[in-house]
Amino acid sequence: MTAATPSGGAARLWRVVSMVALATCLAACSALPRRPAPDYWYATAVPAGFPDAVRATDRPETPEERAPEVVRRIVEAAQGGPVNVLALSGGGAGAAFGAGALVGWSRRGTRPDFQIVTGVSAGALIAPFAFLGPDGDAALSEAFSGGPTAHLLQRRWAFAWLNSSLYRGEPLVAFVDRYVTDELLAAVARKAASGAVLLVATTNLDTQRPVIWNLGVIAAIGGERGRRLFRDIIVASASIPGVFPPVVIPVEESGAQFDELHVDGGTTAPLFIAPEIVNVLPERLAQLRGANVYVIVNGQLGVPAETTPSGTIPVVKRSVSAALQTSSRLAIEVASAVSHQNGMAFRLTAIPTGFPYHGPLDASAASMQSLFEFGASCAADDALWGSPLEVLQAADADPKRYADAAGRCPVGPLSVVATAGEAAAGSP
Repeated sequence: MTAATPSGGAARLWRVVSMVALATCLAACSALPRRPAPDYWYATAVPAGFPDAVRATDRPETPEERAPEVVRRIVEAAQGGPVNVLALSGGGAGAAFGAGALVGWSRRGTRPDFQIVTGVSAGALIAPFAFLGPDGDAALSEAFSGGPTAHLLQRRWAFAWLNSSLYRGEPLVAFVDRYVTDELLAAVARKAASGAVLLVATTNLDTQRPVIWNLGVIAAIGGERGRRLFRDIIVASASIPGVFPPVVIPVEESGAQFDELHVDGGTTAPLFIAPEIVNVLPERLAQLRGANVYVIVNGQLGVPAETTPSGTIPVVKRSVSAALQTSSRLAIEVASAVSHQNGMAFRLTAIPTGFPYHGPLDASAASMQSLFEFGASCAADDALWGSPLEVLQAADADPKRYADAAGRCPVGPLSVVATAGEAAAGSP
């Protein structure tokens, strides 16, 4: 006896029921396997087998007794000179600009040795190599000047709405895994042993708070366990919510084991200078007085108006770009004020408004190579660094007023014109 075949309305109902069942199954399969986060917030939870110093949060429960020792070692690492701080912001594909800027800075021969390097989102991708100084330039040139990033964005075409992101996470993991080698960890550990600090921010989605990871501590532990955590933190920091999937990081506290879900550090900290985050109380900042703070914004602080297509991807791209621009400007104002109040010299650079930059999700080989070479050229020509006022005024200038604006570096004729215009208007 054969089963009856549905027909007409019954057949349509059968298809609907089948699709709902399939969608439900796929949703269950696509969910990230994880243990639930605890109801109580454990501020001192860390990955199993790692010391408390591996990370810090912005909660008052985080241990602060290590702060004086951290500052003392940073000052010692400067060997009698001023402490140099490098902060690398988010910006997606804009990381090519920051990578090129660092390489060009080395070529000019004026790049300082940094005792503190911080990275967020795209900045986290280049932070370990920036931490190593010119020794990291070869990897920066290979990774961000074209080919390796061309296939980072691979869309989920089937049932994309059931997943945690529009794009697959495997290409980003593979990209980071390619460069986070045992040799890289050994080099980071050697630099960290001198007292220098390498910090990367992620966002804990369960608590909706930033977490600052000390990658030097992780590198010193080494082994496959250390390498995987080092890699996962960088991947998590660079995982823009909705674009890439979040990363599950298992942690433990007082014998309790649970999972945390981490995403882009730029969600809660677009950029940061270390004294604000590593549990150094305001009165202790005096020990870093005279420090030089350099901030590389891997994106634009102003963009020309243009018509946004109504498709999902164009809307996501413009929205991500707008969020990065606004949050970065606010973070710059805070970091600049903190630096000024504590006697630190603050220098800033960003992708100029007039440069033909197509946003944080354009990781094509041609765009990445163009950004990389532009950053390298501006650094080599000593046209990279300016005050916040100079760079922000240049960002707000209308590039259409200048026929050759696309080739202008962050500090150049555009910033001079903007400053002169303000002076002519009677501003101080």
